[in-house]
Amino acid sequence: MLEGLNIKIGAQPIIWSNDDFLDLGADISLEQCLGEMKQAGYSGTELGHKFPSNAADLKNVLKKHGLSLVSGWHSAYLASRSLEEEKQGFKKHLDLLSQLGCPVAIVAECTGRIYDNPQEALWRDLRKDVLDRSGWDRLFIGLEALAQDAKAAGMTLVYHHHMGTVIQNLPEIDALMANTKTVRLLADTGHMAFAGINPLEVFQKYKNRISHVHLKNIRPEAVARARTENFSFADAVRSGVFTVPGDGGIDFVPIFKTLAEVSYEGWLVVEAEQDPLKAEPLKYARMGREYLRRTSGI
Repeated sequence: MLEGLNIKIGAQPIIWSNDDFLDLGADISLEQCLGEMKQAGYSGTELGHKFPSNAADLKNVLKKHGLSLVSGWHSAYLASRSLEEEKQGFKKHLDLLSQLGCPVAIVAECTGRIYDNPQEALWRDLRKDVLDRSGWDRLFIGLEALAQDAKAAGMTLVYHHHMGTVIQNLPEIDALMANTKTVRLLADTGHMAFAGINPLEVFQKYKNRISHVHLKNIRPEAVARARTENFSFADAVRSGVFTVPGDGGIDFVPIFKTLAEVSYEGWLVVEAEQDPLKAEPLKYARMGREYLRRTSGI
């Protein structure tokens, strides 16, 4: 189905070590993570908190394991800080990514984020509580400015919608797409499904604006419990709401067909925030990779 397209398959190191809840996978070394990632059949990785922060060391450790750097997350605060301050911080991020040959730069707005707070219930109305009209305007204008900076550096800015942030639900994704032009979408299947969005709907609607894909699955029974009991994001992750393709409730085949329709080029990145003590990383990394081979042909 996706055979012959310019697509590469990567993995997110969060399968091994969580970047928000550092006790999850704290005992797993970067060497183990990258070694098992390659062993499971992946050709690239995104950044994680255990990675070197300078380009030379990062190149060396990735070369050792035969992996490319796909991209890395950048936390933006465009709605609450000055644009100039944000541009300076983003430039440092772009400089690192460009030295590693990354095609995309991942950005998520973190003003008012709650996903990193284990005590904060996930289901409050972020749109009312965090951003007013001027805040949304600053966000969209700022994202366009950062997207232009990324373009000048030879990269594409992709926006990561995320549970517990100001762009979580479908109306917010729609607003992002309607109020930006250069910004592209990072389509994360797991965060869509957790938010109550049908991922296929977004892929079909914005297939010409998607430049990066995170392939993550959900366990419907765990999501139902998280909603009913009003979990925090930390509680939801620890209860097992996320898993990899090949396990869980999302049918990825129609999504792959939609990507094939537009001859998608870029990375597909398998990931799942899980407790490594409950979900052995190499087992699930292999499960996700084999599922892609079986269903997409790559």
